[in-house]
Amino acid sequence: MEMSPTETLKHEHKVVLMVLEGAEREAKAITAGTAVHADKVEQMVDFFKNFVDRCHHAKEEKHLFPALAAKGFPPESGPVAVMLHEHEQGRAAVRAIAAALPGARAGDRKAALELSDALLGYAELLRAHIFKEDNVLFPMADQVLPAQEQARLAEAFDEVEREEIGPGVHERYHRLAHELAGV
Repeated sequence: MEMSPTETLKHEHKVVLMVLEGAEREAKAITAGTAVHADKVEQMVDFFKNFVDRCHHAKEEKHLFPALAAKGFPPESGPVAVMLHEHEQGRAAVRAIAAALPGARAGDRKAALELSDALLGYAELLRAHIFKEDNVLFPMADQVLPAQEQARLAEAFDEVEREEIGPGVHERYHRLAHELAGV
């Protein structure tokens, strides 16, 4: 049987958490004085921008959140507003990671420490965000969205996969997540 929309998102969260583990490990190594693995961090930025934002967050923002709004959970207040705000904070953190990377790659210690802080900040934000979605928002969505609406969302999620990132790209990011997590 096909996964429900929230099961799909929870599964994607597991993939994201793998990369966050790699990001935290890299950040701690940088703080301890290890040279920055710039290519690896660049791949993380790619993953965060494309898998997390263009694929995962797009499913939530374009489809799940509007479906919840129709059931009385407006984007201006309450849990959906919090999730949207945290998505914006996440985007800002990814920009900070990307901004610190060139200096860190060139051996600038200050930039390397900024990179480490930005990686840890992003990981901390996303871990808390994922916990809230998995334990509060998604169970709520499962309760208020009827089966027909969930089937429509599943279709819409498939469309996001096709239009936002293209065929086969999701699988490539799954492989990359395993590499970045070191598993």
